Amino acid sequence: MDEFDIAILNILQEDGQTPFTNLSDAIGLSPSACHKRVKDLRQAGMIAQHVVIVDERKAGLETSVFVQATLKNQQQATLTAFEKAVTRHREIMECYLMAGLSDYLLRILCRDGADYERIHAEILTRLPGVDRVISSFSIRKVLRRTAVPL
Repeated sequence: MDEFDIAILNILQEDGQTPFTNLSDAIGLSPSACHKRVKDLRQAGMIAQHVVIVDERKAGLETSVFVQATLKNQQQATLTAFEKAVTRHREIMECYLMAGLSDYLLRILCRDGADYERIHAEILTRLPGVDRVISSFSIRKVLRRTAVPL
C-alpha cells in the first residue's frame, strides 16, 4: 500500500459510496486509476465489505449491554460450540475471546431493560457451555469508530 491507497481507504471509510470522480479530485489521480486501485484493494482483501451503518437509536435499539461470559471449561469443543452459537443471534453485535477473568466479552444491542431480560433468559443463559454472565449496561455512547486508523 502506498500513500494513494491509504488516502483512498480513508475517504471510503468515511463514505463507501464516494464516486470515483470525487476520489480522483481528493487524491490527485484519474478516476480510472482510482477505480483500479479500489478494485485491487478489494481483491487483496483490504476492503472486506461495503456496509450501511444504521442509526441504532432511530432503529429503536437504544441500549448496549456488555456481557462477560464465563464458560464451564476451556476445552476446544466448548469454545467452538459457544462461538458457533453466538453467530446465530442478531442481538449479539460483537463477540471477543478474552484473556482475564471472563472467557468472552459480548456487546448486545436491545430496545431496553425488558428486552435485555428476554435476551438474557432466552439466549445468553442457553448458549452452550455458559457457566456465568455478568452484564453491564451502557449509559451513553461517547465514541464509536468504524474507520481503521491507517
